[in-house]
Amino acid sequence: MIRLIFYYAIAILIFLTLPQLVHGQSKNLVIHVIDSLSKEPLQDAVIREIPSGRSFQARKDGICPVSANTDSIIVSYIGYRTKKLKLARKICDTIVLKRYLVQLQDVAIVNGTRLDTYRLLSSIDLNLQPVKSAQDLLRLIPGLFIAQHMGGGKAEQIFIRGFDADHGTDINISVDGMPVNMVTHAHGQGYADLHFVIPETVESYDFGKGPYYADKGDFTTAGFVSYASKSSVPENEIKLQAGKFDSFRMMEIAKLKNSLGRPNGESAYIAADELYSNGGPFEFPEHFDRLNLFGKYVKKIGDNNVVTADFFAFHSKWRSSGEIPDRALSEGYVNSRFGVIDSAQGGLTDRVGLILKMVSDIRNGWSMTNNAYLTYYDFSLISNFTFYYYFPDQGDEFRQSEKRKLAGYNGTLTNSKDFGSLLLTTDFGSGIRLDHISPIRMDHMEDGNFLAAFRIDDANEYNGNLWADETLKTGKWLFNLGVRLDYFVFNVKNLLPTDTSAVSGTTEKGTVSPKINISYNVNDQVLLYIKSGKGFHSNDARVVTANKGFEVLPAAYGADLGINYKPLKNLFINAAGWYLFLQQEFRFGQDLSDQLEGPISPSGRTARLGVDLSVRYQINPWLFANLNGNLAHARYLDSARGHNYVALAPTFTSTAGLNFHSKNGFYGGISYRYLHDRPGDSDNTLTARGYFITDLTVNYRHKNYELGLAIENLFNVVWDESQIAYIARLKNEANAVEQISYTPGVPFFPKLKFTRYF
Repeated sequence: MIRLIFYYAIAILIFLTLPQLVHGQSKNLVIHVIDSLSKEPLQDAVIREIPSGRSFQARKDGICPVSANTDSIIVSYIGYRTKKLKLARKICDTIVLKRYLVQLQDVAIVNGTRLDTYRLLSSIDLNLQPVKSAQDLLRLIPGLFIAQHMGGGKAEQIFIRGFDADHGTDINISVDGMPVNMVTHAHGQGYADLHFVIPETVESYDFGKGPYYADKGDFTTAGFVSYASKSSVPENEIKLQAGKFDSFRMMEIAKLKNSLGRPNGESAYIAADELYSNGGPFEFPEHFDRLNLFGKYVKKIGDNNVVTADFFAFHSKWRSSGEIPDRALSEGYVNSRFGVIDSAQGGLTDRVGLILKMVSDIRNGWSMTNNAYLTYYDFSLISNFTFYYYFPDQGDEFRQSEKRKLAGYNGTLTNSKDFGSLLLTTDFGSGIRLDHISPIRMDHMEDGNFLAAFRIDDANEYNGNLWADETLKTGKWLFNLGVRLDYFVFNVKNLLPTDTSAVSGTTEKGTVSPKINISYNVNDQVLLYIKSGKGFHSNDARVVTANKGFEVLPAAYGADLGINYKPLKNLFINAAGWYLFLQQEFRFGQDLSDQLEGPISPSGRTARLGVDLSVRYQINPWLFANLNGNLAHARYLDSARGHNYVALAPTFTSTAGLNFHSKNGFYGGISYRYLHDRPGDSDNTLTARGYFITDLTVNYRHKNYELGLAIENLFNVVWDESQIAYIARLKNEANAVEQISYTPGVPFFPKLKFTRYF
């Protein structure tokens, strides 16, 4: 371990000193691009020099250096009016952009200070696709599908790049720098519940696919998603939504201060989101209650520091009909697809937290970001997947619960230096995360009443990390080299003396993850890129301690070969072919969460390859088309041919739609999502059925109010949202049967909304 840290420290030193080894920094002008209302910087705004024709992107602080001999510039940004202007020849010119309808003809494909191949795509989608819920925030990611299978309050099941990622085992999710994935979670490793996020407070999101990002650690195998909340709001807002199945939602945002555009300015707002859904489509009503509170305060301190504080509180409670075996309806165990077999299922979640952030400009082009977070979390879930398989008399109903304290810190040091034809960007980061989960338990239940404890533990998990990232941009080329060191300490104490199978102890493990990425900017219409790197996902601390045969930090090795392409002025295409190898596949049940018998044998190595395609086309000034298609082939490497299918791994997914944004206030769209049939088990003898669902949204925005209609499943298609193969035994069955169990998808579901702005 000491030798590993030593080698890593040498690598960090090389990264940090590399920019200083280049001599003769040229004199440049500085362009600062900001929003006209909030006066906040516009990261990744594109600045094109005239007459040289060179293009650059603004940094996080909205600043971009421009050559001293530049006469004038063109500044563009998705969702803003493009500007062409002569330079004032000052040391720093501030360019103010106003929001405007998206115009793809103004978009140029350029290399930024980093290899952000998806940022242009995310900017287009967030501006054009209406977001109605936290679930819609996830659906913004091309190729990402979600499913809900235990009531509306449980974290969604996530599918992406050939992964059934359960609730987050293979995708890293964060909000304002705070990790959302829960390690050693009572229900499943990597459990990522986004329901505490109020979608109207989200300003932007970033995503990446594959394990290619030095600042992203645990669970970044299929990729990552990070959301950023608004620093300020322009007005107060009250929104009411109501629809079928007695659903109701009320959301309020109150602006307290907004003077960020002034020296030492500040901003503050609070938001509340209350959802009461009395039933959903089920015969056994969900009674889903949810309350979200969010507050944000931003303060400028002098010319060089900005301090941000987020506070959030979240409560949800729900009942669930659970999964229904395919045979249950035909054999009379339920009256309809929306029936229930075990009515005691359901759960509750409480979460409160604080996020503190400070961004500082330091001398000589250096900037620093410090981010700290603290969370208290309470979770309980009653489930019954197998009914009377393990316990023929009392039944297999069980409760998973935990109480968690989570604290952590992330710090980043950044420097950009322009040497004329050479731009160097250095990033160095460190972080620590502490999870104390006590008690974390699994209990045997009957009709919601406690029978016995299967397992009770006290778990502590610590993760420290260091990372460095160097990006060199020269001419049309961009080279990115990164390395990351993660070190974990897993500690588990068995609190149930009668459980002789549980093991107490401490395990430590570290891993190094290198990354190499290259892109070539052919011109303003074509950018080619290749990404490669190593990532990992951690295992549940109880598995790590109890069974050393499980991989502690199994690695993922991946590569992407892709293109960003504008063959026409109004057409944008992103396409990539990819490959990913996993040392250890994580499936539900292998993290001590979803199966009553405890640890099972690891499922082994897997390999995936596929193709991603995203197309965005502006038909006319107000009508836009989008299409995503995602092919994936996933197989186990240590199983015989024909028995090596990865259960529930998506093989082909597609989404597409038409979105309109008119100057007279109307906006919305019609869209579909298609999930193809996929293997239900490793032999492909069971099939998880696909679906094709169409949704419709129409809104009218006036200066002081907005009206809207949203319809999920416009054509009332019968579909199954979640499907999992279980060996289950129903009440009067003589033998257990392995079969697909499903949660029915929502039928035709219209909702109306009214929003008042003041």
